[in-house]
Amino acid sequence: MDLSTIVLAQEAAPQGGIMSFLPFIVIFAAMYFLIIAPQRKKQKQHQKMITELKSGAEVVTSGGIYGTITNVKDDRFILKVAENTKIEVSKAAVASVVTAAE
Repeated sequence: MDLSTIVLAQEAAPQGGIMSFLPFIVIFAAMYFLIIAPQRKKQKQHQKMITELKSGAEVVTSGGIYGTITNVKDDRFILKVAENTKIEVSKAAVASVVTAAE
């Protein structure tokens, strides 16, 4: 290589700065709006649903167990799943509320 080729190669190289980080910034913004923000919204809706549950509500657990809430404790629900059969489940284990349409 001659000296002029080396000088041209150095001049053509990017100078750094904010432009070198721009792809990472764009990828992070896309990840936030496509993955993180919707998940946070879903988590807030689930937490709101759990705080509004009261005795008598029919629910489905994340394990697929259908039951009726008979008692609400600080960190768990007592579910009646059959006649004379009650179980305790974590509040986080409740996946959804069963509506009359289902």
